Amino acid sequence: MSTPTPFTALQVMQDAPVIPVIVLNDVAHAVPMARALVAGGIRMLEVTLRTPQALACIEAIAKAVPEAVVGAGTVRSRADAQAAASAGARFAVSPGYTSAVGQACRDVGLALLPGVATGGEIMMAQEDGFTQLKFFPAMQAGGPAMLKAWSGPFFDVMFCPTGGVTLDNAPEFLALPNVVCVGGSWLVPADALALGDWARITQLAKDTQNLRK
Repeated sequence: MSTPTPFTALQVMQDAPVIPVIVLNDVAHAVPMARALVAGGIRMLEVTLRTPQALACIEAIAKAVPEAVVGAGTVRSRADAQAAASAGARFAVSPGYTSAVGQACRDVGLALLPGVATGGEIMMAQEDGFTQLKFFPAMQAGGPAMLKAWSGPFFDVMFCPTGGVTLDNAPEFLALPNVVCVGGSWLVPADALALGDWARITQLAKDTQNLRK
């Protein structure tokens, strides 16, 4: 089996207006959910490492849904990065940034979107060569106004705001020149997963396609 071509963080961000932030508690949901999102035009899938089943879900998607590009969210350590890569993840998203996590992702070939919430954290990530960053928690840390303020000193940094982003406020973020995409949990609602309502998830994915003007 050939090794997939590595993605860059920018390629992950540019693929669609929204990266779904996914919490899975049941491995049986992973493959049909991934297929539903792909059918709606979303193929970059961030499965968060917040449940005991997360790695098995990543592995299931990587094996059964080759048209999806599965990534791991909530990557907080070298062990997380290694486990995610072993499960088949192609990119990683972290809630914050440390040099150890950045190096770990490089070592295992995962494109990384590091989380930042302050100017100092942006500078730390930039020192290590990361210029595509996750702004988290976006609404709680200042929302679109903070990103506008950062566009001056950090003119060469691109962001994916995540945390409190909704279908309603996503257009305000996406209108900013330093925002490539947003991260959102609304694409995969817990009740849709529980009911196996894959058609609803596909429609939610389709609804995001017009967010980026």
